[in-house]
Amino acid sequence: MTEKHAAWIDITATDATVSRAFYAELFGWRLQLVEALDYALVEPEPGTLPGGIGSADGTRPTGITTYFSVPDVEAALARAAELGAKVASAPWTVPGLGTMAVVLDPDGNRIGLWAD
Repeated sequence: MTEKHAAWIDITATDATVSRAFYAELFGWRLQLVEALDYALVEPEPGTLPGGIGSADGTRPTGITTYFSVPDVEAALARAAELGAKVASAPWTVPGLGTMAVVLDPDGNRIGLWAD
């Protein structure tokens, strides 16, 4: 079986500007804002999990989602459904990076799936 590991952390906030300031101060994160997406990327450092902070909208509720690396997003979605999960966000492709999807586990926790 291919090793699964946390690959990305996504923080979605009602006020992304306030959240970016909070996490930058709390953890010393350096952020790079991608204005077209209203999404700030955490500049990677050795031993840190990459991620970003964006704004909540009608399809992205507030909260933190950890994305886990999987070899095949569609296969992982099917297995998650067999185990009682519900699809929260159908698969989408990030050009040049990979495919993502989000499921709700049996308790309603969001879990991201990522394949590059």
